[in-house]
Amino acid sequence: MDITFIPGGVCAARGFRANGVRCGIKASSQKRDLALIVSERRCAAAAVYTANLVKSAPIRVTKEHLADGHAQAVICNSGNANTCNANGVEIARGMSQLVEQYTGIAASDVIVGSTGVIGQQMSLTPMENGMGELVAGLGDHSDLAEIAIMTTDTVPKEAAVEFDVGGVKCRLGGIAKGSGMIHPNMATMLVWVTSDVDITPEMLQKAVREDLKTSFNMVSVDGDTSTNDTFAVLANGLAGNPTIEAEGADFDAFCAALHAVTVKLCRGIAKDGEGATKLVTCLLTGAADDETAKTVAKSVICSSLTKAAMFGADANWGRVLCAIGYAGANVDVERVDVSFRSRAGQVDVCKDGAGIPFSEEEAKKVLLEDEIDILVELNAGTASAEAWGCDLTYEYVKINGDYRT
Repeated sequence: MDITFIPGGVCAARGFRANGVRCGIKASSQKRDLALIVSERRCAAAAVYTANLVKSAPIRVTKEHLADGHAQAVICNSGNANTCNANGVEIARGMSQLVEQYTGIAASDVIVGSTGVIGQQMSLTPMENGMGELVAGLGDHSDLAEIAIMTTDTVPKEAAVEFDVGGVKCRLGGIAKGSGMIHPNMATMLVWVTSDVDITPEMLQKAVREDLKTSFNMVSVDGDTSTNDTFAVLANGLAGNPTIEAEGADFDAFCAALHAVTVKLCRGIAKDGEGATKLVTCLLTGAADDETAKTVAKSVICSSLTKAAMFGADANWGRVLCAIGYAGANVDVERVDVSFRSRAGQVDVCKDGAGIPFSEEEAKKVLLEDEIDILVELNAGTASAEAWGCDLTYEYVKINGDYRT
């Protein structure tokens, strides 16, 4: 299946424009804090949300707006999570009404997102003041929209691909924010994806839910599940491909393109974890079934002790075995093999659940790189899984020790 990465983020697909401005939601900051993505026509739309029982007001409003499976715009602010606020729903609805006022897109066709501090009072005034500039500047500005949704993120995260559906060239792109409060089970972060593919809302929702299982649900930074997490996809059909109405080759092509983008965003989020210095990937093979593979891979990537060992470039493979042992999966630990790999090489550290001789110096070289693979072979079947995380550093505590101030 031919999938080519291209520039453009959420503006790569036909008919989408974006922008991001500073409107002063966080008065002490000079960063952009309000983003808008619009399609020139109404889209099929699908989304999944945080599993946290405490949910932001934007999620409540977005669910209402997506009840018919369609949307045409995304508005998202940073600097305030709009969660646990008495007037939260009023603010979220007001954001969508501002989009209608300035663009003519129906408020009921607007996806709303917010990110920032929980429980902070919020006013619509900054957004009212910034909407004129935001809408006037709409264009090929995926990068500005991405910057405007960042909080503790240190680098932008965007990706886009071109691919074929039914012999027609199609495009799909996305942006994401996420650095802390990242943990599997949707909880993820904020992810906005656009495509020019023609697909029904039902098949789009199926694609999103299936993709989630092996993308954002396999990322963990710190074990905390956020209150605002939303992964939404809009597809406006402007590519002109035969409408995807059922499973088959065209649906598979769309799902593969979606997954290529979401995996790239996952890796970017994990590598940019709060205070992180390393992207840590668990590549698990030889599991008896898919569920075992995912459960064990996530357990390894979520282990605070494993994450700390990666920070210290310490080949303490016992931490990995420990995480496998408490994962809650049916694993024969006496058949497990473990290796560490990076650009500097590979070192095998465990065979059949027991330590084997290896060079600590070589292991240190491998683990000093900024991207590390933990290779786990269960020797029990053919199922595999991939999970992404990061190291645990002193800086993580520093960032979250004074997050509000």
